[in-house]
Formats: sequence, C-alpha cells, structure tokens
Amino acid sequence: MTVLEIENARDTADVNGALPEESGEHAAREVRHKYTHSLPELLSQLGISLLVSTYQAGKVVAVGVAEGELTLSYHNFERAMGLAVRPDGIAVGARAQIWFLKSAPELAVRIEPAGRHDSCFLTRSSHFTGEIQAHELAWSGDELWLVNTAFGCLCTLDDRHSFVPRWRPPFISSLAAEDRCHLNGMAMAEGKPNYVTCLAETDTPQGWRPNKVTSGCLIDVASSQTVARGFAMPHSPRVHGGRVWLLHSGAGQLVQVDPARGHVQTVTELPGYTRGLALYDRYAFVGLSKIRETATFGGMPIAERRAELKCGVGVADLETGRLVAHLEFLTGVEEIFDVQVVQGARCLALSGPYPSLDNTRPIWTVPQ
Repeated sequence: MTVLEIENARDTADVNGALPEESGEHAAREVRHKYTHSLPELLSQLGISLLVSTYQAGKVVAVGVAEGELTLSYHNFERAMGLAVRPDGIAVGARAQIWFLKSAPELAVRIEPAGRHDSCFLTRSSHFTGEIQAHELAWSGDELWLVNTAFGCLCTLDDRHSFVPRWRPPFISSLAAEDRCHLNGMAMAEGKPNYVTCLAETDTPQGWRPNKVTSGCLIDVASSQTVARGFAMPHSPRVHGGRVWLLHSGAGQLVQVDPARGHVQTVTELPGYTRGLALYDRYAFVGLSKIRETATFGGMPIAERRAELKCGVGVADLETGRLVAHLEFLTGVEEIFDVQVVQGARCLALSGPYPSLDNTRPIWTVPQ
C-alpha cells in the first residue's frame, strides 16, 4: 500500500480536550498525518467527505479532497464525541451540550480559498444537557436521538428539559448519572433505534468495569432482548445492507452479527482500538485509536498489540474484509471517537463555535 506523507498541520487544543482558555495553555500542538494515495481517490469516486471526532484532542476534523489531494481542517469542540449528519445539518456531542450546525451551501464557494469548497456548515445553536457523555447521535427525521451513557438510556431533546428519556435496557432499574452499564452505541434502521451496545448488563455504579473483557453485548431495542454476548468493549453498531455490524473494540475488529442466532463473524482485524464506524456503499470507515496506560484497557486482547496500534481512520471493503485505504495521525491525536460520512460533499467547510481557536475567520449571516 503506497503511503503519501503530507505537510504538518498545527492545532490549538490541549491533550485532555479542554480549550486553551480553560486549561491556561496557549501553545499550539502540532498534528502530523499521512495517508494512502487510495484514500482521496476513493472519497472522490464516492463523492463524499468524512467527519471525525477526537474526544482526547477536542476536535472535529473535516476530511475532504481538493485537486486530488486530501484536505483536513480542525475545529474545536470540547470533548467532541458523537456526530450525526443529515443533508441540512450536523449535530456534535460535546462535554455538556449538543452543538447544531446548519447547511449554508450558498456560502461554500466564497470561503477561502475561494472555489475549493462545495459544502458549508455553520454553528447556529446548542442545547445544554450537562455532562451526560453523549456517545452516539442519530437523526430520525427532525428528531435527534442520543446515547446517554451517564444515565444508561436513549433520549431525545426538547426546549424544557436537559433531555427526554425514551428507552433504557430492562436491567437498568432507574435513571441515575452512574454509568451503570456503559451504554455506548446505537444502530438506526427505518428511522428508529434498532440495536444498542453496552459493556455489561449491570445495574450498579460503574458496574461494567470488573468483567469488561467478556461482558459486552448487543441488545435489540424493540424487544429489549440481548441478542449477542461475549464482546470486549463493543461500540458503534450499524445496520447496513440488511446486515448488522459492530466494532469489537477490545479486539480491534469489525464484525458481523446474526441477531437471530447470536452468531458473530469477524470481517477484518485493524491496527487500532476500533471505535467510530460509518458504512457507505461497500466500504467501512473505521475509527482507530491507540490505548492509554490505564486499568480500563487491562486484559483486553488488543493490549497485546499495543506497540503496533495506530490512530486514524481505516477503510475496509465489506465484501472481502481487505483494508483498501487509511489516514493515520502521527502526532497530536491519539484517540478517535466517531466517524461519519457527509454525502454529496467532496470538500466541506465548517465554522465551529470557536473560530478564533480554529485559526479561521468568523462568519456572520444576516437577512437581506
């Protein structure tokens, strides 16, 4: 696989994902990355861009293609986690709020460098939830669903409440900000939540931690029945092409699950802790992370491969399991949280909530 090294990019968030004003640190961090020649070719062929969130570095990265080269732009969001994309907007889960960006296609061609961008999203509002650990987000029409990890439930939003609980696993006896089972992933199908993942079927504060190497599971939302067990820290379930996929993160794998039989088939193994999955056409765009020297990852199968783990996005062919492209962060970013596809946009521009920290100019729009 041919690798193309590209020039350094500089960024401005500290390692813990706090903004410089909060941490008291104002020094820029250097972010270096490399990618395979096949990645911009594939994105151009599919007519898509990628959004990548980095919890640890506090960024949302827009990945696109211009003049045949990969382009990356970095945007500060405090502890950026789950992402949700639809044609007219983007939602970003951050430390204590959900940010909403609106599409402004008429501005795209005017953003510098003029003529490069074919899509534009501007931050317009946010909803304060408090620190609920919004691991994944997904749109159902105009309604945004959240995986509320702190309270162990799926929820939506309204303008009167922090959040509106809509579903929780049958083994969670009550709502409490205790991260009892580490509910963390949500698969949508036909416009509604279909499956969720959690790290254990437990009902005590942080109860998922002791047996996390084997206690992860996939739950059918409609029936509230667990359909597959035995995973090491599963994340990012998805329904695509009539099949169910998820990331067996603690093993560094993308797997396919047969919910009717509970059968699990490994599609491919990747060189990273797998978290964040976008499926488009016949390809899987998988977030890859290095793992920290903490007890959280102790005993995980992937810990045996610690020295070879990479941070970035790997692209696998769903039919063959073959890795066909990758983006790797060499410095400045060590953990990926979510990956989403933006359809119909080869090079998108974002205006985040903190343009001065992004080294970009603020954009104001007013009625004529």
